[in-house]
Order: sequence, then C-alpha cells, then structure tokens
Amino acid sequence: MNLDTRIKYRHLLCFLEIARQGSLAKAADTLAISQPAISKTLKELEDLLETRLFARSRQGVELTAAGTRFMRYAGPSVQALRDGVSSLRSQARAPSQVRIGVLSTVEGLLMPEVLCRLHQRHEALVVSVVTGVSAQLLGQLHLGELELVVGRMTDSPQIQGLSFEHLYSESMAVVVRPAHPLLASTPVPRQAVAAYPLVLPPPGTTIRQHADSLFVQCAIELPAQRLETLSLALSRRYLLSSDALWVAPRDAVLLDLRRGELVELDLGVREPGGSVGVCRNAALPHSVPAQWVSEVLREVATEYRESRYP
Repeated sequence: MNLDTRIKYRHLLCFLEIARQGSLAKAADTLAISQPAISKTLKELEDLLETRLFARSRQGVELTAAGTRFMRYAGPSVQALRDGVSSLRSQARAPSQVRIGVLSTVEGLLMPEVLCRLHQRHEALVVSVVTGVSAQLLGQLHLGELELVVGRMTDSPQIQGLSFEHLYSESMAVVVRPAHPLLASTPVPRQAVAAYPLVLPPPGTTIRQHADSLFVQCAIELPAQRLETLSLALSRRYLLSSDALWVAPRDAVLLDLRRGELVELDLGVREPGGSVGVCRNAALPHSVPAQWVSEVLREVATEYRESRYP
C-alpha cells in the first residue's frame, strides 16, 4: 500500500509525544497546543490508518499492539528527517554525531574507555550520552531519539521489537567500606546483614531483580533502612561514610576493590547477574558513527572478558 499523502508531519509529532508522555494533556502542554487540538490530530491519524493507536484509561493512554508497531517506524522516520534538515543547515566540516543511552551498570568502567578510544580515532566526533533506567532509554530507542543503548536490559519489557547484542556477563557484588564491623567475622554471618543499611537499585529496574535474588538465595530479609538509587557517585560516597552495604554490579566497583577502597563481602553465594550488551532499533539505519561506537564496544568488551581491561 502506498503512503497516504494525507499523513502529515504534525500527525507523527503528535503521535510520538503522546506515546512519550502517556497522556494527551501532557503531550498537549509539551507541544504548546490545546488538548482538543491534539485529540483531533490523533483521531485524524487513527482514521487515516484505520486503526486505534492508543487505549484510553483513567491513568492516561497506552499504545495498542498496532500503535507499538507503528512507533517502530514513525520515530526513526521523524528523526531521519530532522537529521536530514540538520545536515543541510550545518557546515560542511561539522563533526559527526551519535546519540546513545547508557545504563549505570556500564557508566563507570566500560564507557569511559570506549569514549577515550573513539576520540583517539575520530578527530571530529560528538557523542551525546543519555543516562537513566532501561525502560526510559529503550523507549527513546524505539522513538529513534537514541541510536544505541548500552547496559544490562534483557529483562526489560521495552526490549521487545529491538535487537540485542551480548557483550559480556556480569555478576553482582555486596561491598562495604574497609574496617566494616561485618569484616571481623569469617564467614560473614548472613543474619547480621539485616542490621545494617542497604544500598541497592530502585524497584522495577533490571539489576534490582538480581539484587533481590541474591538476598532470597541467602535467606536474608531486606533491612528497614535502605537507599534506593542508580547513582554510582551517591552510593559510593554514602558507603564510605557509613556502615551500609551496597549491592552493586561488579564492574561498577571493580576499580574500588582493586584499590582497596571497598571490600567485597563473601556471603557464600554468587548471583550471576545478567547479560550486558548493546541494543539498537533494527528499523533505524545504523549510522556510521553508531557503527564506530559498536565496534569499540565489542573491542573493549572482549578485553574485559579476557581480563585484559582494566
């Protein structure tokens, strides 16, 4: 079927913003138009496509199966048009650009080395890095706002319809500051763990599932005092200033362990964690800068698996 010429750019912008916000009212505010206007625009698009794109509820709107399929192509199409306009307006020698999402699991160890190597090899390259939870970043990947997402995300529902390339497997670690009271006993008494504050990822994140699994395996109740965050800097600083325990991805604390700034608790159980990899939208053309990033990611990941990095 040929593309219906009645489908306009405004229809696609309206659709993408509603999908992003999950609310007609919020989408209308973002686009600076009235709610009746955005409702009318959405109805026009649904009529042209002869299908419902959203299911309405008191909480807002959710994509239907048809809406999810349409988003796989609408987002990249709009982004490609923006890139095309930008390329014409930019100078001939403007630097190449790539937009990637990075989860906290790889933010501190893998990505700095990847970025260093990229800038050593490409003199005109702008890498825009967005951090956040997997659901948020994969949503942006679906919309074509990001070209790649790097991290541990295979358990996220939003990965459906995207391609995932495994880079390496990573376990979880329970770490404390040096001279922590629990280090006085070997092996560590598991039931004593619940007496101390705990730092762990927020509920609903992929790595929180692995953290919860570790405590289930050890038959340890979650402490009443908890700090739930994805911020590595906050977690590290809080840990060094308290008697808290931190359930962290191993590569996030590997350098701290090697320097002796943190110490791993041996609970007698090793939680395997999960697969760290790179995700992309197969419906979106793989730009040359995105290919550069993918190549260096594979290179550094191989060295990490073989214990040649860091």
